[in-house]
Amino acid sequence: MKYATDMRMTRRFIRSFALFPLFLLAFFTCGEGARAQAIPGEGQGVVGAQPSLNINSRRNVTVQDPGLFYSAPYGNQHFFGDWAGIQPYLQKHGVHIEADVHEELAGNFHGGAQKGVTDAGQVGVEIDIDWHKLAGAPKNFWTHTMIVNGHGRNESTDNIHDSLGGVQQIYGARGNVVAHLVYMYAEQSLFHNRLDISAGWIPVGSFFAASPLFCDFMNVSICGNPAPGKYVPGGRDWPSGNLGVVMRVMPTVDTYIMASMFAVSPHSYNGGISGWAWAQSGLGKFSTPVEFGWLPEFGKNHLAGHYKAGYGYDNSQYSDLYSDINGNSAVLTGQPFRKQSGVSTAWFQADQMFIRNGKGPTNGLIALSGFMYTSGKVSAMKYHAWAGMVETGAAWGRPLDTVGAMFHYFEMSRASVLQQESSVLAGTPFLNNQWGKVWGIQTHEDVYEVFYNIHTARGMSFQPDFQYINRPGGTTTYHDAAVMGLQFNCIL
Repeated sequence: MKYATDMRMTRRFIRSFALFPLFLLAFFTCGEGARAQAIPGEGQGVVGAQPSLNINSRRNVTVQDPGLFYSAPYGNQHFFGDWAGIQPYLQKHGVHIEADVHEELAGNFHGGAQKGVTDAGQVGVEIDIDWHKLAGAPKNFWTHTMIVNGHGRNESTDNIHDSLGGVQQIYGARGNVVAHLVYMYAEQSLFHNRLDISAGWIPVGSFFAASPLFCDFMNVSICGNPAPGKYVPGGRDWPSGNLGVVMRVMPTVDTYIMASMFAVSPHSYNGGISGWAWAQSGLGKFSTPVEFGWLPEFGKNHLAGHYKAGYGYDNSQYSDLYSDINGNSAVLTGQPFRKQSGVSTAWFQADQMFIRNGKGPTNGLIALSGFMYTSGKVSAMKYHAWAGMVETGAAWGRPLDTVGAMFHYFEMSRASVLQQESSVLAGTPFLNNQWGKVWGIQTHEDVYEVFYNIHTARGMSFQPDFQYINRPGGTTTYHDAAVMGLQFNCIL
């Protein structure tokens, strides 16, 4: 019976990919004609890239007005062109609209809990408005709104039993609602971009520890913001927002200091399941991330780099993962968990272009790496280290394609391990943590990912993706998992 089930799963997976090469060939020709409008290497085109593009730009580059940066990675490309003249008219009047369809098919063909294939996706709409053009407001006053509708199943939790390094970037937290609000905030740039202030409903990770390169990769541990910071309430990232204000000062053309204050929601979903319930009960505590950035360009080819260091503090109280009120194991004694005051998060990340292949801020060979730490007594993951590279395809005649590779290492906290060891001694089920269900004693996990993103038509891409998960879920409960993925994105 198991053999028959495996064979059916295998045939289903093969059928899902069988028409892929033919579909690509059908689009190659029409994709070539649009190169003049494209900017290679600008991520995978999903909506929501504008905040991180803005944060990662030098003072003399304005990306509030999306312009050529709009609809990354293909510049101002849309699958349906200029929408019969509607897009140019709207942009002339300061209204920029992007609609995007994103799907991710993933199949676990080796290891994990069981073999299986799932699909997860979203339809997203982003509206950026220049109120100076539209209504005569002060110059450089913009509003940004992002709404998504998500669907599908999670391959990692369904079939691999891994809640730490999800192999699909699109799943969960969007709610079973028609329109989930990701962000809605106002932005004012002053003094020739020396001062930029944003306020409203904002995902913390769209501004802090952010990079437009992260969502080149399918694994959710890096897209669109690194773990573990985005899993604690004061640092929740896309598609969850927080009420907050962010101020960025750029004393020189290539340096910035950014500080903020965000209200912390004590609930599982910020803004409720839909994202629209801003006046949730229990607000009153705050997180205060700060970040310092250096954005140099080297040599005549302007080889761009981004070097950042940041720290965030959430002054809320959270339960210790292990200790009870007397300092013993709460799982074994049954006493209430001890409360810890405050959660700290710290990070350093860097990316550097070494070879430029043409115009565009990410059009070339780029190496990237980083490290993020979160307080181990209340966060199940203590730190996450990553290193990788991306490269656009000019060298082999495919300038709009992108290839990449990434390695992740997750180290779980000592308090989390002690809690899970106590559960084994007590003979009770493991407690869930910020990442979700636990299937064994979690110590560490490695993830390896490679992808090749293929520009197939105007505003459209397909991305074959392979991921290898060592110690799924951070445990030895299941064998290492190997996953094939296929990501589709179309900017309408």
